[in-house]
Amino acid sequence: MADKLTIYFNPNCSKCRLSLELLEQQGQQAEIIEYLNTPPDAATLESILDMLNLQPRELMRKHEKEYTEAGLDNPELSRADLISAMIAYPRVIERPVVVKNGKAAIGRPPERILDIL
Repeated sequence: MADKLTIYFNPNCSKCRLSLELLEQQGQQAEIIEYLNTPPDAATLESILDMLNLQPRELMRKHEKEYTEAGLDNPELSRADLISAMIAYPRVIERPVVVKNGKAAIGRPPERILDIL
């Protein structure tokens, strides 16, 4: 049995829609998590960051108003602070994130997700 395929998805995001379409073209069925409604918890974000080999700020959309308004550009914020902020302000999480077989990819461009299938 193949490992579960998950996409952290925003239906208003064109890259998310293109990534989901690409998965379907590859015959892949994904669990769709609309992360704006159901943000990942801290352990899940830690796992995704580890799979991506990224620091929290590298998984954040710095041009979102929530990033600036919440002061997330403050260099004094710890890893735990930034992860908590991603839970509180899920709009700042880069999208889409696809996870399968203990690997993760950000679908920017969508073709990047093919590397983990």
